[in-house]
Formats: sequence, structure tokens, C-alpha cells
Amino acid sequence: MDTGDTAWMLMSTALVLFMTPGLAFFYAGMVRSKHALGMLAQNFFAMGLIAVLWALIGFSIAFGDTGNGGFFGNFDFVGLKDVGQGTFSGWETLTIPAVLFAAYQMTFAVITPALITGATADRMKFSAYAVFIGAWLLLVYSPVAHWAFGGGWIAEMGALDFAGGTVVHINAGAAALADVLVLGKRKGWPHEPMPPHSLPLTLLGTGILWFGWFGFNAGSALAANGIAAQAMMNTFLAASAGMLGWLLAERIKSGHATTLGAASGAVAGLVAITPCAGFVGGMSPILIGFITGALCMLAVSLKYKLGYDDSLDVIGVHLVGGILGSLMVGLFADSAVNELVTNEGLLVGGGVGLLVDQLVATVATLAFAFVASFVIAKVIDVTMGLRITSEQEDEGLDVSQHAETAYAIAGRMG
Repeated sequence: MDTGDTAWMLMSTALVLFMTPGLAFFYAGMVRSKHALGMLAQNFFAMGLIAVLWALIGFSIAFGDTGNGGFFGNFDFVGLKDVGQGTFSGWETLTIPAVLFAAYQMTFAVITPALITGATADRMKFSAYAVFIGAWLLLVYSPVAHWAFGGGWIAEMGALDFAGGTVVHINAGAAALADVLVLGKRKGWPHEPMPPHSLPLTLLGTGILWFGWFGFNAGSALAANGIAAQAMMNTFLAASAGMLGWLLAERIKSGHATTLGAASGAVAGLVAITPCAGFVGGMSPILIGFITGALCMLAVSLKYKLGYDDSLDVIGVHLVGGILGSLMVGLFADSAVNELVTNEGLLVGGGVGLLVDQLVATVATLAFAFVASFVIAKVIDVTMGLRITSEQEDEGLDVSQHAETAYAIAGRMG
């Protein structure tokens, strides 16, 4: 055990957990006021249910039988059996306690299904949401985490995912697409305006996400070392460049640079750098962030052309950003940054081998997550119902699902 590594990972675990309340504010500010508390409740609930399920069985599915090159872990660690203050099977090289590694990964498991709530905003039953994310954690997230993080087939193939391009963003983005196709469009969309009720809340959430993302990416080095430092710098630069790329594209397209665009662009840059963070250096994070910010800004308009109602642009930012980031590993991965890069990116002097591996991992994750999520959502829809009633949608999630309001003094503002 290394006390410095342990101290850094304790801090990183807290930083990533803080991202979920940040996400809650980010989303809550973008919906109409009658749904604000409902968005906060869904995100906070993930911190309760997912943590318990992760300790019971999710961690074992993801990290049991580490390095097996397969699709699924095992049940050796059910109930955190043998996950204590020392090392555990398959991770003997860790310099932090096994229980801390499990806790750190638990924060990833918490925020990933919470990301989906932005796509389903304003119309998903709270009870259905609770069942969906519980099933999704065990049947989708944990297996994909094993593929890439737990030495499964993606890792064995040679594809790289430093902190969750496939496991977190493509996974959640594909699930979001499946969910909205089952749910259908919000009442009145796209003809009625549905503007954000509190952009200051959204900007606050963005700041918390940006802050917490340093634990997300730099913490994925699992040590207080140079790779963690590189990942931190890359994370900062990609978020900044993502903001600039989005705002430039927005200004060219509409003539305005909006605060919502600035927030969305920063998040897009953060999404794209996630799989790359510990594998690239130099000016690469600026290119990755800027390109992704601009392309994600254009991607969010696809929902109007294709007719799917992605309320808060989870598909346009997380799915598209995750795909771009995963593929850019195949362009910019550099062995001088991380010795785990044995097959360098195409633009760094390597061939197309890594890019092909990244493409395979991207397509496989997207396809599996979409199909499995669609099935889960459909089963819930035909059994207990996935969507609130038309009257409840008019009333808002706050009152209809929780018998509370976000703004008791001002009342419901729209």
C-alpha cells in the first residue's frame, strides 16, 4: 500500500461522487420549474439505489475474474466478500486498498445511469425509473465495465478506455436513445417552447461537474503519479477547448454565443477527453475538445430532423461525444505519455490497428447497450408503465411524483 496513492484516491472518490449532485443541478436548471425537483430526485436517488446494488453484486459482475477476456465477471465478490484493506485477486499490483478501489468504481456506477435522466426528462415515472436503473446497472453497466475495465474482451483485444468513453458515455447515451424511443415525445414537443427555467443552476452544475471530473479522469490513474497529472491537464484543456468549439459553431450558426452553449460545450469536451485522458499529451486535448465541442453542437439538432425527443441533449453530447472521444484515442494515443499504449494512434505515428480496435469497441458497446436498454424499457413499459399520464405531465413531476415543489414560495412557474 502507498499512502500517497491512497490519499489521492480517497479524494478522487469524493470528487466523482460530487459530480452526481452537480449533474442534478445541471439538468434541473434546464427543465421547466414544475419538473425541477423531479430531476433532482432522480439523480439523488441513484446515489442510494446504485451504491447498494453495486456492493451487493454489481462490483463482482464488473471485476470478478479479472482478466478473463470475457463478457462477464463472476460472483466471487458478492456482498464485497474478500474486498478489504489489502489487495484482491486480479489486482495485486494496486497500491491502494481493494475496498477503496471498489468505492471509487462505485461512484462511476452511480453517475452513469443518472446521465440517462436528461434524455427522459419531464415524462418518466419515478417508480419506473427506479426499476430501470437497478436492472440497467446489473444487466448493462456492470458487464460493459467488465469488458473494458475488468480485463474483459475489449481490454484483451487492445482497445483503450482510460476513464469511461465506452463504459460511461457511449453506454449511457445508447441507453438514453433506447429509452426515449420507448417513452415517446414530451407533450407539445417540438411545437411548444420549453426553455430552461434557471440557467444559473445549470452553470452551477457545470462548474461542479468540471471540478469533479478531475477525480473522474485523473483518479483513473489509480495513483498519485505523472499520468494522473497529465490526465488532469488534459481534462482542463479539453473542457476549455470544448466550450470554445461549441460557442464558435453556435455563433456561426445562429449569431449568438449562449451561456447554455458554453456549459454544454465544456461538458462535451469533458466527455470526449474521458477515454483519452491518460493516453494523450501536448496539444491533443485541445484538438479533441475543440472538434468535439463543435460537432456536438451540430449533433444536438439531429433530434429535430430524426424526430426523437432527447430532452436535454444526452444523445447529442454524451453519445456523440463518447463516440468521438473513443475514436480519437485511435488517433492520438501516445506511448510517451503512457507505457500501456503499445499500439500508438494513427496521427502519432502508429498504424490503423488501434483505431480499428477503438471502432470495434465503440460499435459493440453502442449496439449492446441500445438493444439491452430497449428491452429493459419495453418490459417495464408493458408491465408497470414507463411514462406518467398526460394530466401528470401537465402538473409536473414535482407534484405528481413527489407531492412537493422546488419553489414553494414562487409556486409553479411553468
